[in-house]
Parts: sequence; structure tokens; C-alpha cells
Amino acid sequence: MDNNRIVKDELVGRNVTIKECTDPNWINISGKIIDETRNTFLIQIGNQQKRIAKNIAIFEFEYDRKKTVVEGSRLLYRPEDRIKKAR
Repeated sequence: MDNNRIVKDELVGRNVTIKECTDPNWINISGKIIDETRNTFLIQIGNQQKRIAKNIAIFEFEYDRKKTVVEGSRLLYRPEDRIKKAR
């Protein structure tokens, strides 16, 4: 699937799984994105909230009932700017 659509879409409220990460403790962790900044996601994991840098991971989202994998470096914009800048 062409993942350009999800890069330009709202990510807060979506479930996410970290597929690859420079920090091995994050690999295969899943949760719901509850906040986003230019460089990070705040993810609700169980009853905890954890912040992860976008540029150190590859994320998997369920989008249009399909699994979509996106490199975090493609998401390095403020949410409101990503629609205009993302390629």
C-alpha cells in the first residue's frame, strides 16, 4: 500500500506498533498515540504513557484495514505542517 496517505493524515488516536527501533526495548511495543509533537509521539501503553522519538523507529499503523509501515523520519513535522510538507 502507498503509505503517503497515512503520512498526511491525523495520527493521534491511532493504534501503533513499533516494528524497529534503535532502542531494542521498544521493539514490538503497541499502544495508542495520545499526543504528537514535531519530533515525538506520546503513546498510551496499558496504564502508562511513554514518549518516543519519531526518528529512531519504524512504526506500523492499521490504516484502511491494512497494516501500513512508515519510517519515523517521514513523520518529522508538526502535525499541522505534515499535510503540506510530507512526500
